[in-house]
Amino acid sequence: MSIASNRTVQHRPLSFDEFLAQYGSDNRYELIDGEVFDLEPTGLHEQVAGFITQKACVQIDLANLPWLVLQRPLFRPPNIEMTAFRPDVAVIDEMALENELLWREQSILTQGTSIKLVAEVVSSNWQNDYSRKLEDYETLGIPEYWIVDYAGLGGTRHIGSPKRPTLSICRLIEGQYQIQQFRGEQLISSPTFPGLNLTADQVLRIRP
Repeated sequence: MSIASNRTVQHRPLSFDEFLAQYGSDNRYELIDGEVFDLEPTGLHEQVAGFITQKACVQIDLANLPWLVLQRPLFRPPNIEMTAFRPDVAVIDEMALENELLWREQSILTQGTSIKLVAEVVSSNWQNDYSRKLEDYETLGIPEYWIVDYAGLGGTRHIGSPKRPTLSICRLIEGQYQIQQFRGEQLISSPTFPGLNLTADQVLRIRP
């Protein structure tokens, strides 16, 4: 199965300002600890992200919530040097954008409190999704984080053995993520969107 391949594209660490000047207008790239990663999304990767975006938008409309859904917004966490994530899908609280000082001029998010849900579609650099981003999103107080491992790439400590396509939904409880995993025909459970009526396979875009 073809998958997205994350790789660094520069030979020296970049500051956020240097990254913004060189790569800020291209949502293929994100910055982690000074390293620039080319996300190189494949077609299936984009189908998974697009499906999640579509279903989230429906739930927002049905509940008449003041939220919007963005694909790969630039998210520069505060107090984390030389890092700017581009989550594959982010559900944003529009009411919180007035507190985002960089949003109006540069469309950059900086506050975890602006984000209701974030989803990462796992690619070859799965360690970032299961470890680094999980820790940072947890610390930033993002209430819900989806790790969408449609190709079963994560390490066995994360998804078990034999490795299988897995959707991990992380719910923030008392400052820590509690992780529930879904596979196959299991109905998923999302605290942000309790009205979702989807199986794991539907989210992972797996056909019977």
